[in-house]
Amino acid sequence: MKSDGDGRFITAGKSDYVDLADRDLISQCEVDIYRASGPGGQKRNKTGSAVRLRHKPTGQTVTATESRSQHENRARALKRLRESIALHVRRQVSLEEYRLSDVLKSCISSASKLCVGRRDYRYNAAVWEILDVLYACEMQVSTAAGLLGISTSNLTNFLREDTALWRRVNEMRTAAGLKALK
Repeated sequence: MKSDGDGRFITAGKSDYVDLADRDLISQCEVDIYRASGPGGQKRNKTGSAVRLRHKPTGQTVTATESRSQHENRARALKRLRESIALHVRRQVSLEEYRLSDVLKSCISSASKLCVGRRDYRYNAAVWEILDVLYACEMQVSTAAGLLGISTSNLTNFLREDTALWRRVNEMRTAAGLKALK
């Protein structure tokens, strides 16, 4: 494994962690259940409802403590884990052999516009693939957009709509010695 400039992992090969069913993804994690502090009444202070997941293959760790329900916190933690993997774990992409995945194809309209929102179940998989392609293109947005079959402005607008995604792209560009996108 090699670092992408800020201590994150680059995985060799292709693993679909983001697309795994909840039970399969959680089976790859160390799960800690603990008592959360803060507001929530007596029940919160007496029962273990907070959830911490550490994904063993990637090293990503997330927590969820908002709810008094362990089940709700587990669901939130799984969602956050998928987001964290999509943002921070890179897969190698061969630019010569790259083909759009079926998931990403389904997110691109007939007018060649990337159309997938944050609430769409395909969102994290699309973000993961887009960031992998961007990384393979040395963070050159126009090159990545061409490879994805969309316009540079459409890709930039997509990246800008999600604050965490925008921040991550700019961190990756800075690590690559490029200026941040505006």
